[in-house]
Amino acid sequence: MTPANIQAWSKKGVEFIIESNAGEAAGFSDELYKDAGASISTGRSEIFAKADIIAQVQSFGANEINGDDDLAHLKPGQLIAGMMDPLGSPATAEKLAKTGATAIAMELVPRISRAQSMDVLSSMATLAGYKAVLLGAGLAPRIMPMLMTAAGTLNPMRTFIMGVGVAGLQACATAKRLGGVVEAYDVRPAARDQIISVGAKPVELDLETDSSEDKGGYAKEQGEDFIRRQQELMTAVLAEQDLVITTAAIPGAKSPILVTADMVKAMKPGAVIVDLAAERGGNCELTQLGETVVAHGVTIIGPDNLAATIPHHGSQMFGKNIETLLEHLLDEENNLTLDFEDEIVFETVVAHGGDVPHKRMRELLGYPSIDLGESIDLDADDDTATEQKEGGAS
Repeated sequence: MTPANIQAWSKKGVEFIIESNAGEAAGFSDELYKDAGASISTGRSEIFAKADIIAQVQSFGANEINGDDDLAHLKPGQLIAGMMDPLGSPATAEKLAKTGATAIAMELVPRISRAQSMDVLSSMATLAGYKAVLLGAGLAPRIMPMLMTAAGTLNPMRTFIMGVGVAGLQACATAKRLGGVVEAYDVRPAARDQIISVGAKPVELDLETDSSEDKGGYAKEQGEDFIRRQQELMTAVLAEQDLVITTAAIPGAKSPILVTADMVKAMKPGAVIVDLAAERGGNCELTQLGETVVAHGVTIIGPDNLAATIPHHGSQMFGKNIETLLEHLLDEENNLTLDFEDEIVFETVVAHGGDVPHKRMRELLGYPSIDLGESIDLDADDDTATEQKEGGAS
């Protein structure tokens, strides 16, 4: 959260404890947080000991550095919100439930209009799509726009985006602004109009795509025959491109291979692939997470957490997502209540009261279904809840 996010809620009586130097890389000093009304912690353990609500970027399940330490500090009655990779590692919810804390996985925010300003995946994907174009253009041996010079005409770079969710659309728009010739492809038929809206040209393949989209607007996992046919048709398209950005991801599943080693071999020498699906195994068969690979004269980049390379605006967007979440969870007296009749709560809470209330998480864990009440005060009978009701959350 940024100092501006903190200030908005400090004025409403919510107390904030910020991890020391948490905002330094984004240009937000401890002094700016103090000026906004926050106190600075002496260590992470102090935050877990004092806070009713803990907001993180990467929480247990997604945090491979000190997530286990955080889990050990959680206690009944606390609420923790952050990215947890729940669909990729369902056991995360089970372990969080055993602490007695309530956990909100921000990746699960439903794609409905009233939850848009809490959608961290869209926030981070926006930045990743933008940065992917800059990263690829910086390594390409060609320039993006067409230039007519005294030394001759320089042809524009041909850019191809595979998968046009939030990241793909932002990549299309960024490449177009830089002057490139931009084409894009998505398995979902509804994406055609979206591609055109950002100035790119849709590439259409002769494939059956009626069942390619789930109810949340994400691409669904396709069968082997579909993927094989798609790869055959795509080889000729890729052979013409200078920069390829792949973004196809399936929530909770390995990324589909869209670009095989043979397809890379058929591409132009000097072409660049930026694989935004690298964290889930990659859309390119030759992608290595966090590495730059050169194969058959093609440079393949597997970036890890691109949004973190734009920390100022990444924090601004993520901070607003968390600020809006607080607005949804706290009432006018800053009391924290979960209404499981509300779609946002029902879809994001993966652990509560020692159990896993989330329907899909229960299915993945093999748990029986449960019937949730309308609303729940967090541990309403214990001392922690009494303090929250009297003095508001911190």
